[in-house]
Parts: sequence; structure tokens; C-alpha cells
Amino acid sequence: MNDIREFLSRRPLLFDGGMGTYYKAAPGIECERANQTDPAGVQAVHREYLEAGADAIKTNTFGLPRMAAAHTPGWEALAEAGWKLAEAAAAPAGAFVFADLGPAPETEALPAAQVYTAVAEQFRKLGAKNFLFETLSSDAGILEAVRTLKAAEPDAFVLVSFAVLPDGYTREGLYCKDLVRRMSESGCVDAVGLNCVSAPGAMRALARSLSSALPLSVMPNAGYPVVTRTQVRYQGKPEYFAQELSGLAADGVVRILGGCCGTTPAHIAALRAALDALPETAAPARAKEFSTPEAKPVENEDAFLRKLNAGEKIIAIELDSPRNADLTAYLEGARKLQAAGADLLTIADCPIAQARMDSSLVACRVHQELGMCTLPHMTCRDRNLNATKALLLGLYAEGVREVLAITGDPIPTAERDEVKNVYQFNSRKLAQYIVSLAGEGREMPSAMTVFGALNLNARNFEVELRRAGEKLEHGMSGFLTQPVLSGQAVENLRHAREVLGSRARILAGIMPVVSQRNAIFMENEINGIHVEEDIIRQFARLDRAQGEELGLAISLKMAREALPYADGFYLMTPFNRVALMERLIARLRTEVLQES
Repeated sequence: MNDIREFLSRRPLLFDGGMGTYYKAAPGIECERANQTDPAGVQAVHREYLEAGADAIKTNTFGLPRMAAAHTPGWEALAEAGWKLAEAAAAPAGAFVFADLGPAPETEALPAAQVYTAVAEQFRKLGAKNFLFETLSSDAGILEAVRTLKAAEPDAFVLVSFAVLPDGYTREGLYCKDLVRRMSESGCVDAVGLNCVSAPGAMRALARSLSSALPLSVMPNAGYPVVTRTQVRYQGKPEYFAQELSGLAADGVVRILGGCCGTTPAHIAALRAALDALPETAAPARAKEFSTPEAKPVENEDAFLRKLNAGEKIIAIELDSPRNADLTAYLEGARKLQAAGADLLTIADCPIAQARMDSSLVACRVHQELGMCTLPHMTCRDRNLNATKALLLGLYAEGVREVLAITGDPIPTAERDEVKNVYQFNSRKLAQYIVSLAGEGREMPSAMTVFGALNLNARNFEVELRRAGEKLEHGMSGFLTQPVLSGQAVENLRHAREVLGSRARILAGIMPVVSQRNAIFMENEINGIHVEEDIIRQFARLDRAQGEELGLAISLKMAREALPYADGFYLMTPFNRVALMERLIARLRTEVLQES
């Protein structure tokens, strides 16, 4: 077998199964190490899959991108050993060999593209012509690496495969149809598909929902895992595995099939027999999903968005949810702020990592009882993908159409043994996930509007601005800033408007300082807040009434300076002082917004 493209034009290609789960490596030892410590054992697994009927095998090198990213000594030698073992096993059977590359971490210091390129180049030098980038939860760096590979080896065959949950999303919140479309439109990828995470039935349903001009691939797990004390087992039977996948081949939905975790030579043998029973047919021409016009989006503007999109300056105000289960006083405070002229109520999500009533539940209650537009904050700290999606669907159903996506303060160190951080997303990935839930055939008929945080007090504001640009690219519509309490914060706001332009809605943060102790505390203990020394000095020896009056005056001054560069204001209520914020809203409307 020399021409894989000609092979695919005649019949489906059958891969091997899950090397990592079938080969029994010592606990705590990477399977890839066996290329050097147990070459006979690795080669025996390759031969078992080939004897079961596989047309192609993968090198035992799935973890090399992770090793290369960690600068693990000797990863190059593991690649060479793995390549030679697979080549030697495949040669007598005339089978194809694919250099196998698992996911690489994406970091600012070492981009994934650089890691993929280095590992692929190592295999290319060894003679590899076929490459599998598999079990990916993101396409970060993939196309850049593939283009570099194709420049050096134009005839290389590249299959890119994503690990997708049964609902169609990766663990980073990317939708499979979007990923497949991007690979299909790239012009450099030769085949695209799905592997791992999902069992055969779920992956069959996912595959039938996809459309691509490229050959499609499916390599599901044998079933869903059963976790015991010492191991993870997959109990899916070979006959069921073969039945589910062979139907996709019979219908022309996929041209490349195989198995991932838990699939043994018995699973591949059963699928081989099922495929051999099918008539040999040419690969069907597939319609490009992205060539069809998109449906017109559903109207999704509430009163807040209509006002914002019309160019009117708006006032959003934050009121922290209660620490107990009683919402009576909170709802009364929200009602007063609404009557004072607030356009939007924002609710923090357990600020400073201290538990309060859930921000999303509070947002729904306020929206239901007061008809007020709400913006619940949603951190990445406390929820995995499933919990995040469940909450978003509930918010949408309750009529909440805006959300603030933020990373969230980490849980204090002393508590981490008891209460765990999650951080499956960062704020950019969370925003991308939220907007991806909307569209034809997806969970939401129209998109939620996602805001993010912009720290005007960041020490390196150029880095903060670059991240803001990335947030916009990932689906955010605008930003709520940290409090403006210095001339430098105003200058950074001006610079942000200049760089981000009109594509970003920016609400300038205004938080009244109410005492010198309050100012000193914010300066020293609240991340992202900077209070000028001159402001701190002004509060010396003031009583409560005097402190509030000075806080209002400073807030109005900062609001006037920020107004030319902002689409409105984001007010933060200190110590739940609703009466103070009523006064601030009134004066903002009469002394700042009317003057503008």
C-alpha cells in the first residue's frame, strides 16, 4: 500500500485500536517509554491489530507533544524507536503507518504550533508520510503546524481528529461542526474526524450530523468507562462496536474507521468482518455544510442591549448577592436602584472565592420579579463544562441574555485541600463556548451577549490590551473595567478605546471610596484596584457622611474624565450602601450624562 488517497477512493480505511489501554504499561509509567524498555511488547500489540485486519496502525507516540512541550529529555529517541517498531510490524502486511501526535499544551511561552511542528518534523526526518493529530480539544496551532509540514513534505497525508463529548462539544467548549468546517476550509488538511471520549452509538450520531468535503474519520472508545480502585475498564462488546460503525461506512458517511480507548484486537476484527461484507464503492461526494446560507438569527435584544446598541450611555450597577438564603433585602435594594435609573444589575459570582447565593439564580429572580435586565458573573473557578452548560441553558430559558465571563479569584491556599478549583476554561474559552451554543440545530436559538473584564490598573497594560483583543476574537462583545481611581486608569481607558475601537463596548468602572480605611484596604488587598495616594490622603479624619460625600465627588470627577472613552458606567456598590448608589446614579444622570 503506497497511495493512501487511492486506497480511500476505493474502500474504507480501518485503523487499529487503543494502544495505550491495550498495552499494559507499569503504573505511573508513560506507555511511550515501552518503545525503549519493552520493544517486543509494543511490536506484539501492533501485530495483533494487524492480524485482526487493520489497514493502518499508529505509532506508540501519543504523548510525545506533551513530553516535547515539557522539554522531557529523550523524546526524540522515543519517537525514533516508536516509528521503527511500527514500520517493522507493518511492512509484512503492507499496512500504512501513521505518526501519532496527541494534544500539545497551548501556552504563551511555548505555543502549541511550535510543539506540533517540532514533533512532526522529527517524524518526517524518520520517513513518515502519514500523520495523525488526535484527541484534540482545540485546533490551536494545528493549521500552522500542518502548513509548515506540507511545505516540507507536500505529499504528506494529514488526519486531524477531535475528542468530542456526546453533545458535540470538546472539553474546551468548541463545537465539532465548527472545528470540522475550519479543517475542511483550510486547504491543507486531508481528512478530519472524531475520536475518544464518546462511545460508538454517540459518535455515530455525531458523525451523521457532520458534513465535509474531506474524508471523515471516527474512532470511538469501546464504551463508557467503569472506574474501579485500580483501573479503568471499558465493557463495550466487539459485535456492538462493529455494528454501529459499519453502518456509517455502508452509508458513505465515513471513510476512515478505528478505535480509541478500550478497543482491542477483538473489536477491530469484528469491524473488519463487517466492513468486508460491504460492497466496494467509491467515496461519495459530500456537500459542504458551510456552502449553505445561514438562517437569520433570532431577535435577541433586551432593553439594555437596545439602548447600548443605539449609542445611548448606560448605567450598570453591581450589587453583591447575600451571604444567607434571604433575598428580601436584596430585592428591595435592586428595586430602589432600578427606580433610580440603573439599566442593568450585575451580580458577582462568589467574589474573593467566598460563597454567596448563586449569581445566576439571583439574576433569574430579579429578572422575574422586577423585569430588570441582569448580568450574572460566571467564573471559571467552580464549574466544569457540564455544570456551565446546564447553568447557561437555565439562564436563557429564564430570559437572561447577558453574562460576564471571568476567570475568578482562586480559592485561598489553606482551603485547597478541602475545596477544589476547577478552571476547565479560561475566560476567553468560556466566552467562545457560550456563543457557540447558539445557532441552527444547537441548544440556543440565538446567542447570549458575553462581556469580559478589562483591568485598567494592570501593571503591563499592553498585555492586558492584547488579551482584550483575544477576548473579542473569542466572542466577547465588550468589557466592564476595574474601578477608575487614578489618572493612569483614565489614560489606559483612552488607550483601550483607541486600540479596540468601536467593536468593543466599554463600561468604565466607578466605585465610591467611603473612608480612608476603605481606600487603604482596596489598594493593598483587592486585586486589580489602584487608589491614588492623593485620594487616600483626602479621606483622613472624615466621618461617614463626609466620607460618602467625598466619595461621590471623586466618583463624579472620574466619571467625567472617563466618559469620552466609555459607552457607559459600571458602578460597584460598597458595603451594600444602596442609598449612596441612588444618589450617585441621580447625579451621574443630571451632572455628567446630561452635560455630555
